[in-house]
Amino acid sequence: MRILLVEDEVEMAGALASALQRHDIVLDHVTSLAEAREALAGEVHHAVLVDRRLPDGEGLDLVRGLRGGERAALRHLPVIVLTARGDIEDRVAGLDAGADDYVPKPFAVEELLARLRAILRRPGAVSQRSLRIGHLTFDTEHREANVGGARLDLPRRELLVLETLLRRAGRTVMRTMLEEAVYGYSDEIQSNALDAHVSRLRRKLTEAGAGLEIHNVRGVGYLLRPAS
Repeated sequence: MRILLVEDEVEMAGALASALQRHDIVLDHVTSLAEAREALAGEVHHAVLVDRRLPDGEGLDLVRGLRGGERAALRHLPVIVLTARGDIEDRVAGLDAGADDYVPKPFAVEELLARLRAILRRPGAVSQRSLRIGHLTFDTEHREANVGGARLDLPRRELLVLETLLRRAGRTVMRTMLEEAVYGYSDEIQSNALDAHVSRLRRKLTEAGAGLEIHNVRGVGYLLRPAS
């Protein structure tokens, strides 16, 4: 899962990024409305976390812009407002602007994760609770891959590669899309890092008897499909 955080408190954003990373979430952090709009125009995100008080304006303006925008995918993008302004009037304003949820600061990361899972389970959201192909089942909520009932132990980035390929099983996934799913803005990407993740994942799927094959589409990306 890839999340965009719009927050000008750098220390708070860093702590949140570290916490979410432990739950297999890639977090892109920007500090202004202008940076957020640029990020949403060029990247694929599953949800947005936005503060209300930003250096260049009101966070709710971003929400209103998404809901009334021309891009259908962004009109339905889940948004959670994070703010120290937790009065009833402020919460109502956030929800009326089009936010899916409103979380006052300070908050527990576990509660934020639960609220994210809740909005991503709604009809039309980008997340499915369970992905199945071959002998493998992937639980997107609890971040677990199982083959024949046995858990497949995968590190975070291999798990993100697997999820991205599963969501587009039978279709070629471009390298850029995989890199966007696995790496955040601040991550340094070695030239062969993605290939190494895919190679290790391929080996583990084969050893576990998942009944899946990952094919390298030369110069384009990778394709996941049931083993022939």
